[in-house]
Amino acid sequence: MYKRAMRLLAAAPCAVTALACTVQPLAAREQEAVQGPTQVRTFDIPAGNLASALDEFGHQAGVQILYPYAQAARLRSPGLHGRMRARAALDALLRGQPLAVARFEASLVVLRPAPAGKLAPPPAPPRITPPAPRPAAPPPVTPPEDIVVTGRAVNAPLLRSELSYALTDIDHGTVMREGAVSTAALFQQIPGFWVEASGGEASNNVRARGIPTDGYSSVAILEDGLPVQYDGGLGYLNTDQVFRTDASVERAEAVRGGPSAVFVPNAPGGSVNFLTRNPLKHPGVDLSMTGGSFGYARIDGYAGVRLGPNLGLGLGGFYRTDAGPRDPGYNADRGGQLRASLAYDDGRLKIDANVKHLDDRVILYLPVPLQFGANGRVEPIHGFDPLRDTLAGPDNVHVAFLTPQGPQDFDLSQGTTSRITFYSLSARLALGSRSAIELRTRLRTGTTRRSGLFPIGRPTTAEDYIASAMGRLRAAWPDTTAARIQYADDGAAFTNASNGNGLVVGANLMAVQMPLREGMADARFTTAFELAGHHDLAIGTTFDAMDMKFDRQTGTVLLDVRGQARRLDVLALDSAGQVLGALTDNGFVRYGSLYNSATLNSRNVAIYGADEWKLAPDWRLDFGARWEHVRIGGGTEETTTVDLGDAATLADDAVLTGTGVIDPVGKSYSGLSWTLAANYRPAPGVGTFARFTRTLRLPAPTDFTDNAQGTDLAPVPITMAEAGLTLERRSWNLTAVAFRSHFARLPFTDYRFDTASNAYIEQTSIADTTTWGLELSGQARLAGPLRLDWQATLQDPRYHNFRYTQLDENGNGSPEDADGHQLIRVPRLSLRASPSLDLFGGKMTFAMDFLRFSQRFSDVVNTQRLPAYSMINARIRAALPNRFELSVQFSNITNSLGLTEGNPRVGSFDAGGSTGYFLARPEFARAARMTLAWRY
Repeated sequence: MYKRAMRLLAAAPCAVTALACTVQPLAAREQEAVQGPTQVRTFDIPAGNLASALDEFGHQAGVQILYPYAQAARLRSPGLHGRMRARAALDALLRGQPLAVARFEASLVVLRPAPAGKLAPPPAPPRITPPAPRPAAPPPVTPPEDIVVTGRAVNAPLLRSELSYALTDIDHGTVMREGAVSTAALFQQIPGFWVEASGGEASNNVRARGIPTDGYSSVAILEDGLPVQYDGGLGYLNTDQVFRTDASVERAEAVRGGPSAVFVPNAPGGSVNFLTRNPLKHPGVDLSMTGGSFGYARIDGYAGVRLGPNLGLGLGGFYRTDAGPRDPGYNADRGGQLRASLAYDDGRLKIDANVKHLDDRVILYLPVPLQFGANGRVEPIHGFDPLRDTLAGPDNVHVAFLTPQGPQDFDLSQGTTSRITFYSLSARLALGSRSAIELRTRLRTGTTRRSGLFPIGRPTTAEDYIASAMGRLRAAWPDTTAARIQYADDGAAFTNASNGNGLVVGANLMAVQMPLREGMADARFTTAFELAGHHDLAIGTTFDAMDMKFDRQTGTVLLDVRGQARRLDVLALDSAGQVLGALTDNGFVRYGSLYNSATLNSRNVAIYGADEWKLAPDWRLDFGARWEHVRIGGGTEETTTVDLGDAATLADDAVLTGTGVIDPVGKSYSGLSWTLAANYRPAPGVGTFARFTRTLRLPAPTDFTDNAQGTDLAPVPITMAEAGLTLERRSWNLTAVAFRSHFARLPFTDYRFDTASNAYIEQTSIADTTTWGLELSGQARLAGPLRLDWQATLQDPRYHNFRYTQLDENGNGSPEDADGHQLIRVPRLSLRASPSLDLFGGKMTFAMDFLRFSQRFSDVVNTQRLPAYSMINARIRAALPNRFELSVQFSNITNSLGLTEGNPRVGSFDAGGSTGYFLARPEFARAARMTLAWRY
């Protein structure tokens, strides 16, 4: 059924193109051969709705036009016919209308509401100009600014310099280029975000402004203003596992810190809102095909058509397959997404509905073996390429887990498989010219399954491993005098020549299944009024109901260190060389080394309000508050160990399994968040702001999967302050934001896997963190066609009051103090410089990205260093005839061995220093992708 849907998706663009061609006027397709706002064109726009007229203008002028749609849809427009320049045609359409031009460029036009009392004179017949071009007027010193509505509870448009928070725009091209790699890779465009995108297309980590939590527990992913997942920090279920970008996404807007902590749940670090294409505003067809390194192949499509003046239909999605940048010996990623949307807008009532189905399987890349050389530099281990190899391989596909209920199949090739359906509906009803009621709802159903190979401990020689196991072997078989390691599948002896290094390493084969059903709704009332200045007011409520099941089983295996590692067995031998028994069974050191089964639910309700108060033309004050309450219920199954009774092996002596006894979960938490900000514009194109926020992070349902009591769980208070400067000039712009983030009473858990007992040892420390930082970003048009985009983040993230007990192999503890140490995995300095060269009137672009990240640490006590590294990426884009476009993208051109994270399973408090063998997750090897796109 899904393959049939994908074939329909591939055919849909052609069908909708034919439909679009029959309903578009012939003159609308008579494009001039030469592009540009100064060129004379033929316009044929009938009288009618102004929004329709503006869209038709953009189509006939060959530009993208952005404007306040709801306002324009209520207005009438005169007809426009004849040959004239694009600017003259637009001025004619806007005469007498309450809209003004904010930006007019070769490919982009932006409109904004006209200032009161400055409307253009009534419509007059447009003057038809002769075809000879006239010199263009010189550009103003300070250009018009973009209109921004994202990141606030109200929809009143603001200029960028009027904002009291930091905003990053991500255009459609960047969403398509970087989002196809992973959602996390797309977030690398955002200052202040430290992104670990080395896990593959999903299951990556994002940290914002030094906030010390992983996954998406502090950064929210939104789609059309509503969270994709209410709590992005659910254990083993990051939001990016169920979210993919495709051609139906118009653009993304990222709010860093600021009001996202109040108006978006679980988002103290920021929120990224993906705005989908509206078929009424953006009809047309997009089709693209991508091929690249490692067998990468992808097709994206979108088709939008107007079914009537107020009704539009959209269809889009993607399908992708690839072998993976680190070859596991099987197809790493395969699947896709399909979305259908319906839009209605009559100027007073606006309704958007869409259904999206994700059926995708992606591999999860985990740490790989490495070594610290004599000079302290990170080096590959002989026989293992850390850029291209992975321990995952065919030897761990369809392996039998032994359980008290019988054998269960473990299939590593399934990776992270998500089959999820989203049903979304949003509506806005205008109540006069100043008030409105807005409603957004989303229902999600489906299941995510994860099968992963999680390395544990450190690589070690076979001899050292045998020495460490002899005590257990002699205790079980007293006549043991020696031991032998051999391959589990064919019994061949393991030697140094077997894999080129003679090293072995432990790993957990983990299977997690998480069916989840979630429904959320956000309703708000917005209005504007005058009282000692102008106020834009919003009052709203949010409700979320989530029900989930969490099942996890793990078996610990012994592997050789090679790409596509193989399982090993360890046998006990007597003095005659006869086998007495085995430490392992089919490569398993322990069956059932981890087991969890829980049924959980949560109910969140929030009430919020916001007031944006314009005191004077250049002064604004913003207030916002949110009270939220969560109730978490359900139950967690208690566990016990079972001996499966095979006397020939130790692997089945202590299998963790459920008892059938359910330990109930029943917790409630609540708290108040608030924010206060001021903005001052001393001059056109110049904006300054300051903001103070007090918020909190409430516990998540998956905090109780193995701890029904949750005695150490409580709301985490968060205090954030920021101050920013925005400068907009004709040839350059600059944004600078200084920030401070403070977390109080945050629980940190050291979830270390002990290779002696083959069990997790857990300890928690409650501590504080403080981060001071500075974000810089800007763009400059240099000489001729040369442009430079750049961003930098400088921060100092530190632990405070961090004390814990370090346990040795005998269980003896010693107190440790990590006060003042640098937060793990976060660089103090991140730099990105992107020069680009536009040639042939913008028909061809060459661009490069130069990235630099300072050193980090993989543990709290800062003993294991992750060295600084640099990367270089490049891309080429060329516009071809007949609406085609060709682009080529190169990543990590120099094959930089940059480590994004260590291995938390060896200990996140103390990883054991920067010597010898270790495990870490590096960036991917050099790769190239080529995309051919066609747009109508």
